[in-house]
Amino acid sequence: METRATQPAQRRGEIVDAIAAHTGIDDAMIERLVRGFYRRVRDDPLLGPIFAARVEDWEAHLAKMCDFWSSVALMSGRYHGQPMTAHLALPVDTPHFDRWLTLFAETAQALCPPNAARHFLERAHRIADSLELGIAARRGEIKPRRARPPETCPPRPAAGPR
Repeated sequence: METRATQPAQRRGEIVDAIAAHTGIDDAMIERLVRGFYRRVRDDPLLGPIFAARVEDWEAHLAKMCDFWSSVALMSGRYHGQPMTAHLALPVDTPHFDRWLTLFAETAQALCPPNAARHFLERAHRIADSLELGIAARRGEIKPRRARPPETCPPRPAAGPR
């Protein structure tokens, strides 16, 4: 017998399954993406020092990021944190967000099929915009929304036959 308590969990499962079927994204792909991306971040001269100064347990951080991307990409509900709060005090600005997106785009496009890469990148752009604007507002700055570097933009799906 189905109860009201099982209905939201069942519905979430249906949503996750539908997104996974449409994009090909699964937990294994998310883990490959997260690990590949953070390998690049750790080696990056702009972003690496910021992470090195704050992340003590990389395995715990990577597990949290896998949960985060599962929630963002698949709507799984696995992540229960406050990304804005975690980023407000960081010494980051537009060049950092552009670099983050560039590394993320390179990683997604190298490791994921095009439909999955596009799905991840659309969400990465929203995350970068939100965090950058939130951090600027916290500092009393007003930043207009702007175009990101073209290499970070999600690739358009190929046009089908007409």
